Amino acid sequence: MTDIQEELWDFPCDFMFKAMAHANQSAENEIISVIQSFVPGNYVAKLNPSKKGNYVAVSVTFVASSKEQLDTIYLAVNQLECVKVCL
Repeated sequence: MTDIQEELWDFPCDFMFKAMAHANQSAENEIISVIQSFVPGNYVAKLNPSKKGNYVAVSVTFVASSKEQLDTIYLAVNQLECVKVCL
């Protein structure tokens, strides 16, 4: 980790993960399932549908333990077919 990154993060910390996904019934569950595989817990996602309803922003807050953990979660969620982009 670089010095700048170390100054920005104070792990463990609350972290809000966000992803844009195709609006379907399984997107929320798929994203939560991946996060739970790295950070076990009962999560409730905040959903924000797009104006036309084609996409949904999925936000999940959890306690992150390291930058490496966050990188791993981002890579895993980004691999989901329903996910358009991780923010």
